[in-house]
Amino acid sequence: MSTFDERNLLPETLPDKPMHLAKDWFDKTCEKKWQPNPNAMTLSTVDNKNTPSSRIVLCKYFVADPGYIVFFTNYNSRKGKEIRDNSEVSLVFHWDNIGRQLRIKGIAVYSPSSESDKYFASRNRGSQISAWGSNQSQPVESRSELIKQMNNKLDEFDSSGTRNEKEIPRPPHWGGIRVWAHEIELWMDGEDRVHDRARWTRKLKINQDNSFSCLLYTTPSPRDKRQSRMPSSA
Repeated sequence: MSTFDERNLLPETLPDKPMHLAKDWFDKTCEKKWQPNPNAMTLSTVDNKNTPSSRIVLCKYFVADPGYIVFFTNYNSRKGKEIRDNSEVSLVFHWDNIGRQLRIKGIAVYSPSSESDKYFASRNRGSQISAWGSNQSQPVESRSELIKQMNNKLDEFDSSGTRNEKEIPRPPHWGGIRVWAHEIELWMDGEDRVHDRARWTRKLKINQDNSFSCLLYTTPSPRDKRQSRMPSSA
């Protein structure tokens, strides 16, 4: 076996604002297509009985400063209801092709209507109609019944003269979710399973407009009082 070295996979001097480094990872993975579906992330929520639930959603906006991530969904879906019950959620990006992982814990709030409207208008017409016609997370008798619901909604918009994307309004039950990060962990794969990871935390103070005032990232550590670096092996 080769000897273990002391090289640091993460920067030796950890950044004060980790979301900028995380966004750099995200942007490069998307740009260079190192990973299929690089904006796919696991969203975990908890219901009112403290039962966890996870699923894959797509990151549509990654805002490093002030530090939140946006995905879009049906607010009446299971995840939407669980977020209403408990706004604490977690996200995981796992880019196994490049040996990197990003974990985020945060508080989920609805996006401003303007953000949801803008993104909805960018979707193709079929996706817009499906947002109206699908009762997400609700059981249906069959696949054919679901298709029938979609076609009925299509006929409804066609009969009203709504024949292009710009004319279809956003459903009130559909929109964006912003996850404001209060804990961030960056992980990099190492040789012989001696991995490298660092974690940052910060406090959030909610404002009246559902945004947050963000304090500096702080985590006590013998190495650095503002960041925490941890060996990782599995």
